[in-house]
Amino acid sequence: MFAKCGVGDGEVVAILSETQSRRVHVELSELALLRLGCRPFHVVLPSPRLLAPAPVRSSGASAAVGQLEPVISALAASVLVVDVTVEGLLHSPELPSILAGGARLLMISNEHPEILERLVPDEKLEPRVRAGVRMLKAAREMRVTSSVGTALTVHLSGARLVGNWGYTSRPGTVTHWPGGLCAAFPAANSVNGRLVLASGDANLTFKRYVREPVTLIIENDYVVRIEGQGLDAEMLRSYFAAWGDREAYAVSHVGWGLNAAGRWEAMTFYDRRDFNGTELRVLAGNFLYSTGANEVAGRYTLGHFDFPCRGCTIDLDGSVIVEAGRLVGELA
Repeated sequence: MFAKCGVGDGEVVAILSETQSRRVHVELSELALLRLGCRPFHVVLPSPRLLAPAPVRSSGASAAVGQLEPVISALAASVLVVDVTVEGLLHSPELPSILAGGARLLMISNEHPEILERLVPDEKLEPRVRAGVRMLKAAREMRVTSSVGTALTVHLSGARLVGNWGYTSRPGTVTHWPGGLCAAFPAANSVNGRLVLASGDANLTFKRYVREPVTLIIENDYVVRIEGQGLDAEMLRSYFAAWGDREAYAVSHVGWGLNAAGRWEAMTFYDRRDFNGTELRVLAGNFLYSTGANEVAGRYTLGHFDFPCRGCTIDLDGSVIVEAGRLVGELA
């Protein structure tokens, strides 16, 4: 994976970790970089104390760097930053400053090593993701429907559109492994409709599969009502409310997965500490709806949900790209 990121003999690579990082990823990163002839160095930070009113999981917004300028400067001066913090820097406030220095960043998701091994990207993934991003850029509207009642409209004007295939060799860019995702961070007041979480869909913040249907009513980006009588609905209402922050109810990003190596049932095989859920985010044909921080819309919050949903149909300006959870056309 590091070779795919274009680093080699004599190049300086930072390995960013914290005291609660998964040690096997830290040590394997060092060994792999040395094998390539790189000059790795470690930045190890204390895992920060919890300041949020609720547990924070799978947010992609590590607070470990804590705006420490010497740390940001060291990372920005590197050719590649190998990010093995617990939550990752994908949505962290320090990321733009690190990338502005010309560094590129590979966030290795906090997963059991077997998951990373299974999801090393093959040569077919990058062109599929690139094709998906081209489709997003050419479209004005995304519509998402399902047989269980999902009916969402997402206006794409002003959205930030991204694609990820798991590695990057271009300065100033960021990627995450596992990869295989196309996503849009919509501008403000762009998302309306309802999202139905059916049995078997996933709540990656809670690291559990949904058992009883839940319906999220969304108006101008915000979840305004959570319908459902079971435990899943009750826990969603409770966790949303725990933040005391309206922005926690707003859309962060929407998209779909393209990684055919992913397995939907994977969460059943690992302890919660060994599973960060990126495999389900990038699973081929899933629809991913996320709430929380969205820099494009000017919203910042630590409250965050990722909901990978099965069986959805996604069309861009009337052209179906995912049909009932199955990639079609150029993306298949």
